[in-house]
Formats: sequence, C-alpha cells, structure tokens
Amino acid sequence: MQSIETMLRGVPGFAQLDGESRQFLADTAELAEAEAGDELFREGALPESLYVLLDGRVMLTGTAADASSTVIDILEPANSFVLANVLTDEPYLMGAHTVAASQLVRVDAEAMRTLVASRPSAAMAMMRAMSAELSNMTRQVVDLKVRIAAQRLGTYLLSQVKEPAATKADFRLPVPKGLLAPWLGCRAENLSRAFMALRAYGVETHGSRVLLHDVARLRAYAGAIRPMQADNSADAQPPVEKVFGDAFRLRVKRPHRG
Repeated sequence: MQSIETMLRGVPGFAQLDGESRQFLADTAELAEAEAGDELFREGALPESLYVLLDGRVMLTGTAADASSTVIDILEPANSFVLANVLTDEPYLMGAHTVAASQLVRVDAEAMRTLVASRPSAAMAMMRAMSAELSNMTRQVVDLKVRIAAQRLGTYLLSQVKEPAATKADFRLPVPKGLLAPWLGCRAENLSRAFMALRAYGVETHGSRVLLHDVARLRAYAGAIRPMQADNSADAQPPVEKVFGDAFRLRVKRPHRG
C-alpha cells in the first residue's frame, strides 16, 4: 500500500511542496473510508482537518436562510476541498457529503497552518491550490450567467468525455440526476427538458447511460472549451492575482437560474 506522502504527490497544492514539507503533513494525516451518503462536515463547523479525496465523489452543499439547500459542487478524486477555511481557521461555508463510497486523507488543520506560516514556498503552493478552486467556481458562475440549462448540461456531458480527440462517447452519469439538476442550477423538470433539447445535437440517453453521437456538434452548441491537460507544475498554474480578479468582477448579481 502506498504511503500517505506518496498519495499526496498527485494532489494540487501538495504536488508543489518539497518532500520534507509533504512528509510533515503526511505524518499528521490519516486515511478515512466513507460510505455513500456519509456526512464529512457541517456548514458552520470549525475545520479540524483538510480533506483530500482519493477515490469516490463528494458533494458540497449550501443552505439558505429558509433552510433549503442546494448542491454547490461535486468533486472527483485528486482534489482537496475548503482549503481556505482550514488555513484561516474559519467556519466552513458549506457542508460536505459523500455521493459514493469514498477514500479520503484527512490532514490535521493545525499542521497545515503551521507549515504555511513557517514556509513561504508552502504558502505559495497552497495559494495556487486555492486559486484553482476559485477558478473552478468562477467558471461555474460564468456558466450560470451566460448559458441556458441545455448548454450547461452539454458542457457537463462533454466533461465526461475522457479522450480529447473522441468524436463519439458512451458513458454512464457518475451522479444521480437528482443531484445533477441543482448542481447545474436548474430544477428537475428543466433538466429533463434540457436532455430533450440536446437530442438535436446527438445526445441519446437510456436511464443513466448517455451516448454522444456527435461530440463536435455538441461542443459547438454548448460553447464548451476543450479541457486542459492536468499539469501540476508551478509554471503551469494560472497567476493567483488573475484568478482572484476574475472572481471579484463576477460578484455583481445573483446567478440567473434557467
């Protein structure tokens, strides 16, 4: 079995740490197994650990003043989450539950803060990891503001195509449609209509199975950008200042839900 330090090498932020720093965090960490539907933490709780998802899926949820909740994000492996709350020792702004059986690493929050406070290179590595989280959120806000539900759904379906040069695809939805709708910012009935609208662009569904008969046509309709290849090198990361600037410019009004 791999050591925790080895497991962390492929995770943004941790990948940019030197071996000594990564081992320092690994020594404070523990592996955790979770079943589908397990609560990892509640919104408003103070962080005790930074969670790193190694296998499975985790959804982040937010609660409104009327106690209604929605899905903010659904995370796939090789991601840490709510890093900013851990580093600032502030309450979680969202809750987290597993969508499927998952394996995680829990890194001690105090150790994270100690390392960042003592090593500028570690602080910059974590800043870049936070900028990546913010960049993903920024893209979601842009989608909510400028695309209709069918286009947002098309973009999501295209994200499930793992082969960049593929012209067709056949896969199963990794999350239930009941979670997919709020994540895409629409109601269940809107999601059903969106799937129907995408038939004209070569999308065929059979329950959770999805067939894309014309990836290029769907991409042209959704306005989707081909996903960039993952690169954990420091030079490949977007400038922190640019990502934060983009996010603040988008904080204008509440996203329109279609």
